[in-house]
Amino acid sequence: MSELVQRYTASVLFDKRLWQADITASLAHAEMLSHQGIISKEDHSAIAQGMAQIWTEIENGSFEWKLALEDVHLNIEARLTQLAGDAGKRLHTGRSRNDQVATALRLWTRRELTLVAGRVLDLIDVLVASADAAGWGKGSIYMPGYTHLQRAQPVQLSHHLAAHAWSLLRDTDRIFSAIDRGNISPLGAGALAGSSLPIDPSLTAKEMGFRAAFVNSLDAVSDRDFVAEALFNIALLGVHLSRLGEEWVLWTTEEFGFAKLDDAYSTGSSMLPQKKNADIAELARGKSGRFIGNLTGLLTTLKGLPLAYNRDLQEDKEPLFDSVNQVKLALSALSGMISTATFNKDRMQLAADDQLMAATDLAEWMVRKGIPFRQAHAHVGELVQQSIKTGKLLHDLALASELFGKFAAELIAPGVGVSMRTSPGGAGPVPGEVQRQQLELAIEVARGEWEDLLAI
Repeated sequence: MSELVQRYTASVLFDKRLWQADITASLAHAEMLSHQGIISKEDHSAIAQGMAQIWTEIENGSFEWKLALEDVHLNIEARLTQLAGDAGKRLHTGRSRNDQVATALRLWTRRELTLVAGRVLDLIDVLVASADAAGWGKGSIYMPGYTHLQRAQPVQLSHHLAAHAWSLLRDTDRIFSAIDRGNISPLGAGALAGSSLPIDPSLTAKEMGFRAAFVNSLDAVSDRDFVAEALFNIALLGVHLSRLGEEWVLWTTEEFGFAKLDDAYSTGSSMLPQKKNADIAELARGKSGRFIGNLTGLLTTLKGLPLAYNRDLQEDKEPLFDSVNQVKLALSALSGMISTATFNKDRMQLAADDQLMAATDLAEWMVRKGIPFRQAHAHVGELVQQSIKTGKLLHDLALASELFGKFAAELIAPGVGVSMRTSPGGAGPVPGEVQRQQLELAIEVARGEWEDLLAI
Protein backbone atom coordinates (compact mmCIF):
# COMPACT_ATOMS: atom_id res chain seq x y z
CA MET A 1 0.00 0.00 0.00
CA SER A 2 1.32 3.41 -0.94
CA GLU A 3 1.99 5.99 1.74
CA LEU A 4 -0.76 8.20 0.30
CA VAL A 5 -3.35 5.42 0.60
CA GLN A 6 -2.13 4.67 4.12
CA ARG A 7 -2.70 8.26 5.16
CA TYR A 8 -6.05 8.41 3.36
CA THR A 9 -7.48 5.21 4.82
CA ALA A 10 -5.92 5.13 8.29
CA SER A 11 -8.12 6.02 11.23
CA VAL A 12 -5.71 5.48 14.12
CA LEU A 13 -5.11 9.20 14.57
CA PHE A 14 -8.70 9.65 15.73
CA ASP A 15 -9.98 6.18 16.68
CA LYS A 16 -7.19 5.47 19.17
CA ARG A 17 -9.51 6.95 21.79
CA LEU A 18 -11.37 3.63 21.53
CA TRP A 19 -8.47 1.76 23.11
CA GLN A 20 -10.16 1.07 26.43
CA ALA A 21 -13.28 -0.23 24.71
CA ASP A 22 -11.20 -2.36 22.34
CA ILE A 23 -9.24 -3.96 25.18
CA THR A 24 -12.43 -4.56 27.16
CA ALA A 25 -14.06 -6.29 24.20
CA SER A 26 -10.92 -8.31 23.44
CA LEU A 27 -10.71 -9.55 27.02
CA ALA A 28 -14.37 -10.59 26.90
CA HIS A 29 -13.72 -12.38 23.59
CA ALA A 30 -10.70 -14.18 25.03
CA GLU A 31 -12.74 -15.23 28.06
CA MET A 32 -15.38 -16.71 25.76
CA LEU A 33 -12.82 -18.49 23.55
CA SER A 34 -11.30 -20.08 26.64
CA HIS A 35 -14.68 -21.02 28.11
CA GLN A 36 -15.67 -22.68 24.83
CA GLY A 37 -12.38 -24.59 24.62
CA ILE A 38 -11.34 -22.80 21.43
CA ILE A 39 -8.12 -21.52 23.02
CA SER A 40 -6.23 -22.92 26.00
CA LYS A 41 -6.33 -21.47 29.51
CA GLU A 42 -2.62 -20.70 29.10
CA ASP A 43 -3.30 -18.66 25.97
CA HIS A 44 -6.11 -16.89 27.75
CA SER A 45 -3.81 -15.99 30.63
CA ALA A 46 -1.10 -14.74 28.26
CA ILE A 47 -3.63 -12.55 26.45
CA ALA A 48 -4.90 -11.10 29.72
CA GLN A 49 -1.37 -10.33 30.92
CA GLY A 50 -0.41 -8.77 27.59
CA MET A 51 -3.52 -6.59 27.55
CA ALA A 52 -2.79 -5.42 31.09
CA GLN A 53 0.65 -4.25 29.98
CA ILE A 54 -0.76 -2.55 26.88
CA TRP A 55 -3.32 -0.75 29.07
CA THR A 56 -0.50 0.54 31.24
CA GLU A 57 1.62 1.59 28.24
CA ILE A 58 -1.23 3.55 26.67
CA GLU A 59 -2.09 5.22 29.97
CA ASN A 60 1.50 6.33 30.62
CA GLY A 61 2.07 7.43 27.02
CA SER A 62 4.77 4.92 26.12
CA PHE A 63 2.65 2.99 23.60
CA GLU A 64 3.76 3.55 20.00
CA TRP A 65 0.89 4.18 17.62
CA LYS A 66 1.76 3.26 14.01
CA LEU A 67 -0.04 4.73 11.02
CA ALA A 68 0.86 1.69 8.92
CA LEU A 69 -1.30 -0.46 11.19
CA GLU A 70 -4.36 1.57 10.16
CA ASP A 71 -6.44 1.69 13.32
CA VAL A 72 -6.54 1.26 17.09
CA HIS A 73 -7.50 -2.40 16.77
CA LEU A 74 -4.56 -3.56 14.65
CA ASN A 75 -2.15 -1.46 16.70
CA ILE A 76 -3.21 -3.17 19.91
CA GLU A 77 -3.26 -6.62 18.34
CA ALA A 78 0.23 -6.17 16.90
CA ARG A 79 1.60 -5.14 20.30
CA LEU A 80 -0.18 -8.06 21.96
CA THR A 81 1.45 -10.47 19.53
CA GLN A 82 4.85 -9.00 20.45
CA LEU A 83 4.10 -9.58 24.12
CA ALA A 84 2.17 -12.87 24.03
CA GLY A 85 3.44 -14.54 20.85
CA ASP A 86 1.10 -17.12 19.33
CA ALA A 87 -1.48 -16.51 22.05
CA GLY A 88 -1.85 -12.99 20.72
CA LYS A 89 -2.34 -14.34 17.20
CA ARG A 90 -5.14 -16.59 18.45
CA LEU A 91 -7.16 -13.72 19.92
CA HIS A 92 -8.74 -12.85 16.58
CA THR A 93 -10.21 -16.34 16.27
CA GLY A 94 -13.94 -16.22 15.59
CA ARG A 95 -14.14 -12.47 15.06
CA SER A 96 -13.58 -9.90 12.31
CA ARG A 97 -12.57 -6.29 12.48
CA ASN A 98 -16.13 -5.60 11.36
CA ASP A 99 -17.75 -6.86 14.56
CA GLN A 100 -14.71 -5.78 16.60
CA VAL A 101 -15.04 -2.15 15.48
CA ALA A 102 -18.81 -2.12 16.00
CA THR A 103 -18.43 -3.55 19.50
CA ALA A 104 -15.76 -1.09 20.60
CA LEU A 105 -17.76 1.84 19.28
CA ARG A 106 -20.90 0.68 21.07
CA LEU A 107 -18.98 0.36 24.34
CA TRP A 108 -17.45 3.81 23.92
CA THR A 109 -20.76 5.40 22.96
CA ARG A 110 -22.56 3.84 25.93
CA ARG A 111 -19.96 5.19 28.33
CA GLU A 112 -19.67 8.64 26.77
CA LEU A 113 -23.42 9.19 26.49
CA THR A 114 -23.66 8.29 30.17
CA LEU A 115 -21.07 10.96 30.94
CA VAL A 116 -22.91 13.49 28.76
CA ALA A 117 -26.13 12.74 30.66
CA GLY A 118 -24.26 13.33 33.92
CA ARG A 119 -23.22 16.80 32.78
CA VAL A 120 -26.78 17.55 31.68
CA LEU A 121 -27.95 16.61 35.17
CA ASP A 122 -25.27 18.89 36.62
CA LEU A 123 -26.58 21.80 34.55
CA ILE A 124 -30.11 21.00 35.70
CA ASP A 125 -28.89 21.16 39.30
CA VAL A 126 -27.39 24.59 38.61
CA LEU A 127 -30.66 25.84 37.12
CA VAL A 128 -32.65 24.50 40.06
CA ALA A 129 -30.22 26.03 42.57
CA SER A 130 -30.62 29.41 40.86
CA ALA A 131 -34.38 28.94 40.85
CA ASP A 132 -34.33 28.10 44.57
CA ALA A 133 -32.34 31.24 45.27
CA ALA A 134 -34.90 33.30 43.35
CA GLY A 135 -37.77 31.65 45.22
CA TRP A 136 -40.83 29.62 44.27
CA GLY A 137 -43.49 31.00 46.61
CA LYS A 138 -44.91 34.36 47.57
CA GLY A 139 -42.39 37.21 47.40
CA SER A 140 -40.07 35.46 44.93
CA ILE A 141 -38.25 37.27 42.13
CA TYR A 142 -40.38 37.76 39.03
CA MET A 143 -39.64 38.92 35.50
CA PRO A 144 -41.37 39.47 32.16
CA GLY A 145 -42.34 36.40 30.20
CA TYR A 146 -42.08 36.84 26.44
CA THR A 147 -43.74 35.74 23.24
CA HIS A 148 -42.25 36.88 19.94
CA LEU A 149 -39.61 38.51 22.17
CA GLN A 150 -42.30 41.00 23.23
CA ARG A 151 -43.30 41.39 26.88
CA ALA A 152 -46.33 39.20 27.49
CA GLN A 153 -47.06 38.32 31.14
CA PRO A 154 -45.04 38.35 34.37
CA VAL A 155 -43.59 35.01 35.47
CA GLN A 156 -41.47 33.92 38.40
CA LEU A 157 -37.77 33.74 37.58
CA SER A 158 -37.77 30.24 39.06
CA HIS A 159 -40.51 29.24 36.61
CA HIS A 160 -38.44 30.48 33.68
CA LEU A 161 -35.30 28.68 34.81
CA ALA A 162 -37.30 25.52 35.47
CA ALA A 163 -38.61 25.57 31.90
CA HIS A 164 -35.05 24.95 30.72
CA ALA A 165 -34.57 22.27 33.37
CA TRP A 166 -37.62 20.36 32.11
CA SER A 167 -36.37 20.43 28.51
CA LEU A 168 -32.98 19.14 29.67
CA LEU A 169 -34.66 16.35 31.62
CA ARG A 170 -36.27 15.23 28.37
CA ASP A 171 -32.79 15.20 26.86
CA THR A 172 -31.55 12.86 29.59
CA ASP A 173 -34.56 10.62 29.05
CA ARG A 174 -33.81 10.40 25.33
CA ILE A 175 -30.16 9.65 26.05
CA PHE A 176 -31.10 6.85 28.45
CA SER A 177 -33.47 5.37 25.84
CA ALA A 178 -30.81 5.57 23.13
CA ILE A 179 -28.28 3.85 25.39
CA ASP A 180 -30.76 1.04 26.03
CA ARG A 181 -31.51 0.52 22.33
CA GLY A 182 -27.82 0.55 21.49
CA ASN A 183 -26.88 -1.79 24.33
CA ILE A 184 -26.72 -4.86 22.05
CA SER A 185 -23.44 -6.68 21.47
CA PRO A 186 -22.41 -7.28 17.84
CA LEU A 187 -19.36 -9.37 18.83
CA GLY A 188 -19.55 -12.77 17.21
CA ALA A 189 -21.19 -11.57 14.01
CA GLY A 190 -17.80 -11.87 12.32
CA ALA A 191 -17.32 -10.19 8.98
CA LEU A 192 -21.03 -10.54 8.18
CA ALA A 193 -22.20 -14.17 8.61
CA GLY A 194 -20.97 -15.46 11.96
CA SER A 195 -18.48 -18.32 12.40
CA SER A 196 -18.20 -22.09 12.02
CA LEU A 197 -16.49 -22.24 15.43
CA PRO A 198 -18.52 -22.92 18.61
CA ILE A 199 -18.43 -19.30 19.81
CA ASP A 200 -20.99 -17.95 22.31
CA PRO A 201 -21.95 -14.31 21.59
CA SER A 202 -24.28 -14.23 24.60
CA LEU A 203 -21.34 -14.91 26.91
CA THR A 204 -19.31 -11.98 25.58
CA ALA A 205 -22.40 -9.77 25.66
CA LYS A 206 -22.94 -10.52 29.34
CA GLU A 207 -19.23 -10.03 30.11
CA MET A 208 -19.31 -6.52 28.61
CA GLY A 209 -22.55 -5.47 30.30
CA PHE A 210 -24.70 -5.55 27.16
CA ARG A 211 -28.32 -6.52 27.77
CA ALA A 212 -28.31 -8.97 24.84
CA ALA A 213 -26.34 -10.26 21.88
CA PHE A 214 -27.24 -9.58 18.25
CA VAL A 215 -29.84 -11.69 16.44
CA ASN A 216 -28.88 -10.99 12.82
CA SER A 217 -25.19 -10.93 11.90
CA LEU A 218 -25.67 -8.76 8.80
CA ASP A 219 -27.49 -6.14 10.81
CA ALA A 220 -25.00 -6.36 13.67
CA VAL A 221 -21.96 -5.28 11.64
CA SER A 222 -23.72 -2.68 9.46
CA ASP A 223 -25.95 -1.01 12.06
CA ARG A 224 -24.98 2.52 13.03
CA ASP A 225 -28.40 3.57 14.28
CA PHE A 226 -26.90 3.97 17.72
CA VAL A 227 -24.42 6.56 16.39
CA ALA A 228 -27.16 8.42 14.52
CA GLU A 229 -29.31 8.44 17.66
CA ALA A 230 -26.43 9.70 19.75
CA LEU A 231 -25.82 12.51 17.26
CA PHE A 232 -29.52 13.37 17.12
CA ASN A 233 -29.77 13.49 20.91
CA ILE A 234 -26.71 15.74 21.10
CA ALA A 235 -28.06 17.93 18.30
CA LEU A 236 -31.40 18.43 20.08
CA LEU A 237 -29.60 18.96 23.37
CA GLY A 238 -27.47 21.53 21.54
CA VAL A 239 -30.61 23.28 20.31
CA HIS A 240 -31.83 23.53 23.91
CA LEU A 241 -28.46 24.90 25.01
CA SER A 242 -28.59 27.37 22.14
CA ARG A 243 -31.96 28.70 23.29
CA LEU A 244 -30.63 29.02 26.81
CA GLY A 245 -27.52 30.76 25.51
CA GLU A 246 -29.52 33.19 23.41
CA GLU A 247 -31.46 34.33 26.48
CA TRP A 248 -28.30 34.88 28.47
CA VAL A 249 -26.83 36.91 25.63
CA LEU A 250 -29.91 39.14 25.84
CA TRP A 251 -30.19 39.20 29.64
CA THR A 252 -26.60 40.35 30.11
CA THR A 253 -26.83 43.30 27.70
CA GLU A 254 -27.15 46.84 29.03
CA GLU A 255 -30.51 47.02 27.27
CA PHE A 256 -31.96 44.16 29.35
CA GLY A 257 -29.65 44.24 32.35
CA PHE A 258 -31.34 41.22 33.95
CA ALA A 259 -28.10 39.42 34.84
CA LYS A 260 -24.39 40.03 35.24
CA LEU A 261 -21.67 37.52 34.40
CA ASP A 262 -18.74 36.72 36.62
CA ASP A 263 -15.40 37.78 35.15
CA ALA A 264 -14.19 34.16 35.14
CA TYR A 265 -17.01 33.20 32.75
CA SER A 266 -16.96 36.12 30.33
CA THR A 267 -14.48 37.66 27.92
CA GLY A 268 -13.30 41.14 27.07
CA SER A 269 -12.66 42.94 23.82
CA SER A 270 -9.34 43.39 22.06
CA MET A 271 -10.23 47.03 21.42
CA LEU A 272 -13.07 48.05 23.76
CA PRO A 273 -11.98 48.15 27.43
CA GLN A 274 -15.54 48.38 28.78
CA LYS A 275 -16.80 45.18 27.16
CA LYS A 276 -17.84 42.04 29.01
CA ASN A 277 -18.98 39.50 26.44
CA ALA A 278 -21.16 36.44 26.96
CA ASP A 279 -18.95 34.29 24.73
CA ILE A 280 -19.91 31.05 26.50
CA ALA A 281 -23.56 31.68 25.74
CA GLU A 282 -22.77 32.71 22.17
CA LEU A 283 -20.71 29.57 21.56
CA ALA A 284 -23.50 27.42 22.99
CA ARG A 285 -25.67 29.05 20.36
CA GLY A 286 -23.06 28.62 17.63
CA LYS A 287 -22.07 25.02 18.30
CA SER A 288 -25.64 23.85 17.83
CA GLY A 289 -25.06 24.26 14.09
CA ARG A 290 -22.00 22.04 14.37
CA PHE A 291 -24.02 19.32 16.13
CA ILE A 292 -26.74 19.47 13.49
CA GLY A 293 -24.08 19.29 10.77
CA ASN A 294 -22.49 16.20 12.30
CA LEU A 295 -25.87 14.46 12.39
CA THR A 296 -26.71 15.44 8.82
CA GLY A 297 -23.31 14.29 7.59
CA LEU A 298 -23.64 10.83 9.12
CA LEU A 299 -27.19 10.31 7.86
CA THR A 300 -26.03 11.24 4.36
CA THR A 301 -23.19 8.71 4.64
CA LEU A 302 -25.51 5.93 5.78
CA LYS A 303 -28.37 6.46 3.35
CA GLY A 304 -26.90 4.62 0.35
CA LEU A 305 -24.96 1.77 1.96
CA PRO A 306 -25.84 -1.81 0.99
CA LEU A 307 -25.48 -4.58 3.58
CA ALA A 308 -23.21 -5.36 5.25
CA TYR A 309 -19.98 -3.54 6.11
CA ASN A 310 -18.58 -0.79 3.87
CA ARG A 311 -15.51 1.34 4.53
CA ASP A 312 -17.78 4.39 4.48
CA LEU A 313 -18.70 3.42 8.04
CA GLN A 314 -15.27 4.63 9.13
CA GLU A 315 -16.82 8.10 8.79
CA ASP A 316 -19.10 7.43 11.76
CA LYS A 317 -16.47 8.18 14.38
CA GLU A 318 -15.15 11.70 13.84
CA PRO A 319 -18.57 13.40 13.93
CA LEU A 320 -19.49 11.37 17.02
CA PHE A 321 -16.22 12.14 18.79
CA ASP A 322 -16.52 15.83 17.90
CA SER A 323 -20.12 16.18 19.08
CA VAL A 324 -19.44 14.37 22.35
CA ASN A 325 -16.34 16.49 23.05
CA GLN A 326 -18.02 19.79 22.28
CA VAL A 327 -21.30 19.15 24.10
CA LYS A 328 -19.47 18.09 27.27
CA LEU A 329 -17.48 21.33 27.18
CA ALA A 330 -20.60 23.38 26.49
CA LEU A 331 -22.51 21.83 29.39
CA SER A 332 -19.69 22.42 31.86
CA ALA A 333 -19.08 25.98 30.66
CA LEU A 334 -22.76 26.91 30.88
CA SER A 335 -22.99 25.38 34.35
CA GLY A 336 -20.10 27.54 35.49
CA MET A 337 -21.47 30.65 33.81
CA ILE A 338 -24.95 30.38 35.35
CA SER A 339 -23.81 29.29 38.81
CA THR A 340 -21.52 32.34 39.15
CA ALA A 341 -23.85 34.92 37.57
CA THR A 342 -25.97 37.36 39.57
CA PHE A 343 -29.50 38.51 38.78
CA ASN A 344 -30.70 42.11 38.87
CA LYS A 345 -33.97 41.70 40.75
CA ASP A 346 -34.97 45.36 40.50
CA ARG A 347 -34.41 45.53 36.74
CA MET A 348 -36.36 42.32 36.13
CA GLN A 349 -39.30 43.30 38.29
CA LEU A 350 -39.46 46.84 36.95
CA ALA A 351 -39.80 45.41 33.44
CA ALA A 352 -42.40 42.89 34.63
CA ASP A 353 -44.46 45.66 36.26
CA ASP A 354 -45.16 47.28 32.88
CA GLN A 355 -48.87 48.03 33.26
CA LEU A 356 -49.77 46.80 29.78
CA MET A 357 -48.74 43.29 30.89
CA ALA A 358 -51.86 43.24 33.11
CA ALA A 359 -54.12 43.26 30.04
CA THR A 360 -54.90 39.53 30.21
CA ASP A 361 -55.68 39.80 33.92
CA LEU A 362 -58.20 42.53 33.16
CA ALA A 363 -59.81 40.36 30.48
CA GLU A 364 -60.01 37.36 32.82
CA TRP A 365 -61.50 39.63 35.53
CA MET A 366 -64.28 40.42 33.08
CA VAL A 367 -64.72 36.71 32.32
CA ARG A 368 -65.29 36.08 36.02
CA LYS A 369 -68.05 38.70 35.79
CA GLY A 370 -69.77 36.59 33.11
CA ILE A 371 -68.56 38.43 30.00
CA PRO A 372 -67.46 36.15 27.09
CA PHE A 373 -63.68 36.15 26.67
CA ARG A 374 -63.68 37.45 23.09
CA GLN A 375 -65.81 40.39 24.17
CA ALA A 376 -63.62 41.00 27.22
CA HIS A 377 -60.53 40.83 24.99
CA ALA A 378 -62.00 43.58 22.78
CA HIS A 379 -62.86 45.83 25.73
CA VAL A 380 -59.36 45.55 27.21
CA GLY A 381 -57.83 46.05 23.78
CA GLU A 382 -59.65 49.35 23.49
CA LEU A 383 -58.38 50.40 26.91
CA VAL A 384 -54.80 49.48 25.97
CA GLN A 385 -55.07 51.40 22.71
CA GLN A 386 -56.34 54.44 24.61
CA SER A 387 -53.37 54.20 27.01
CA ILE A 388 -50.90 54.06 24.12
CA LYS A 389 -52.49 56.96 22.25
CA THR A 390 -52.93 59.30 25.20
CA GLY A 391 -49.91 58.31 27.27
CA LYS A 392 -52.13 57.81 30.30
CA LEU A 393 -51.48 54.94 32.68
CA LEU A 394 -53.59 51.84 32.17
CA HIS A 395 -54.31 51.86 35.92
CA ASP A 396 -55.76 55.37 35.79
CA LEU A 397 -57.88 54.59 32.74
CA ALA A 398 -59.25 51.42 34.32
CA LEU A 399 -59.99 53.24 37.56
CA ALA A 400 -61.95 55.96 35.72
CA SER A 401 -63.83 53.48 33.54
CA GLU A 402 -67.39 52.45 34.42
CA LEU A 403 -66.71 49.09 32.79
CA PHE A 404 -63.68 48.33 34.98
CA GLY A 405 -63.35 50.46 38.12
CA LYS A 406 -61.42 50.14 41.39
CA PHE A 407 -61.24 46.35 41.72
CA ALA A 408 -59.99 45.88 38.17
CA ALA A 409 -57.44 48.68 38.61
CA GLU A 410 -56.00 46.90 41.63
CA LEU A 411 -54.89 44.07 39.34
CA ILE A 412 -52.42 46.46 37.68
CA ALA A 413 -50.41 47.15 40.86
CA PRO A 414 -46.74 46.03 40.92
CA GLY A 415 -46.29 42.35 41.77
CA VAL A 416 -49.97 41.48 41.52
CA GLY A 417 -49.91 40.01 38.03
CA VAL A 418 -47.51 37.16 38.79
CA SER A 419 -49.56 36.13 41.82
CA MET A 420 -52.61 35.73 39.54
CA ARG A 421 -51.06 32.79 37.72
CA THR A 422 -52.70 30.07 39.85
CA SER A 423 -53.57 27.33 37.35
CA PRO A 424 -51.63 24.03 37.50
CA GLY A 425 -48.25 24.37 35.83
CA GLY A 426 -48.58 28.14 35.82
CA ALA A 427 -45.95 30.77 36.53
CA GLY A 428 -47.18 32.00 39.92
CA PRO A 429 -46.25 31.16 43.53
CA VAL A 430 -48.98 28.56 44.24
CA PRO A 431 -48.24 26.25 41.28
CA GLY A 432 -44.56 27.13 41.65
CA GLU A 433 -44.25 25.34 44.97
CA VAL A 434 -45.97 22.27 43.49
CA GLN A 435 -43.66 22.37 40.47
CA ARG A 436 -40.61 22.41 42.72
CA GLN A 437 -41.70 19.10 44.26
CA GLN A 438 -42.39 17.60 40.84
CA LEU A 439 -39.02 18.75 39.58
CA GLU A 440 -37.22 17.26 42.57
CA LEU A 441 -38.91 13.89 41.98
CA ALA A 442 -38.09 13.91 38.24
CA ILE A 443 -34.44 14.74 38.93
CA GLU A 444 -34.24 11.99 41.54
CA VAL A 445 -35.56 9.43 39.04
CA ALA A 446 -33.13 10.62 36.34
CA ARG A 447 -30.18 10.52 38.76
CA GLY A 448 -31.09 6.96 39.69
CA GLU A 449 -31.12 5.87 36.04
CA TRP A 450 -27.81 7.62 35.46
CA GLU A 451 -26.16 5.94 38.45
CA ASP A 452 -27.37 2.54 37.21
CA LEU A 453 -25.76 3.19 33.82
CA LEU A 454 -22.57 4.45 35.42
CA ALA A 455 -22.28 1.15 37.28
CA ILE A 456 -22.23 -0.95 34.08
